[in-house]
Amino acid sequence: MKQLLLVTLILSLGFLYPQQAAKFGYVDSEYILSKIPEFKQAQQELDKLSVEWQKEIEAKYAEVDKLYKAYQADAVLLTDEMKKKRENEIINKEKEVKELQKKRFGVDGELFKKRQELVKPVQDKVYNAIKAVAEKKGLGFVMDKAGQVTLMYANPKYDISDDVLTHLGYQK
Repeated sequence: MKQLLLVTLILSLGFLYPQQAAKFGYVDSEYILSKIPEFKQAQQELDKLSVEWQKEIEAKYAEVDKLYKAYQADAVLLTDEMKKKRENEIINKEKEVKELQKKRFGVDGELFKKRQELVKPVQDKVYNAIKAVAEKKGLGFVMDKAGQVTLMYANPKYDISDDVLTHLGYQK
């Protein structure tokens, strides 16, 4: 919402003071990133890790389920002390799995850190290229049509995505 208000304000100022209006451009960051091999490789590595870790977690949940089913089957034969011990074992195992899941996929988990390690350098490189192309073309603002800002219409002559790819040394 804030971005939409900012864009509206900027466009309004452009209409009020046309002789001083800043020029706009836009990029499609998804298009740009799809053309960069390093990004594709990073994404594949992240996907592979994610699948691997998800299988590990599912296997551990299956162990918990197996323990629970065994407990249910044996419950009538167990003493209260043995029941409590098995219940605690199941609860502790489930906590371990949840902690592992949080460690791998949580907000600051291993997947997030790996994404930062692999993807952030590519994103920084793209940002620097966008900045360089924008400065070269004398653009005051560059919006990303793949992001949160919704462009209702975009004249292709203001799309600098291919210029950014060329600046990065990639073919269109």
